[in-house]
Amino acid sequence: MCLAVPGRVLSTAESEGALMAEVDFGGVRKEVCLQYIPDVTVGEYVIVHVGFAIQRLDERSALETLANFDRLGILEEEFGDGFELAARQAGGDPATAGDRATAGNPAPAGAPAHGGGAGPTAHPSTTPEEAAR
Repeated sequence: MCLAVPGRVLSTAESEGALMAEVDFGGVRKEVCLQYIPDVTVGEYVIVHVGFAIQRLDERSALETLANFDRLGILEEEFGDGFELAARQAGGDPATAGDRATAGNPAPAGAPAHGGGAGPTAHPSTTPEEAAR
């Protein structure tokens, strides 16, 4: 499932020509592109979809949404270990899911060994136009 998730901006910085932010999603921190709303400031809440902050959100709504997502297990689904979730859904042993999934099939150089790709992150050199394709 791919959701737009609210998060709080912890810091901002330019990276390879793109304005980026470290955003906290109820305890999970991810790097997010701010190109769509570049005037966001530290402490504000934003809605993030596929690694891009797409709009501001008031604190009350953000915290309420995060609490509901957490209660429903959606945060774990979005930000947790994808191999562990797949193993649970398939009735396997989540403790060894990542090991089985990568056995004999190591990750390419520079790629995460387990999971990776889950949740809202964007490569710093990805432009909004590239992400929309």
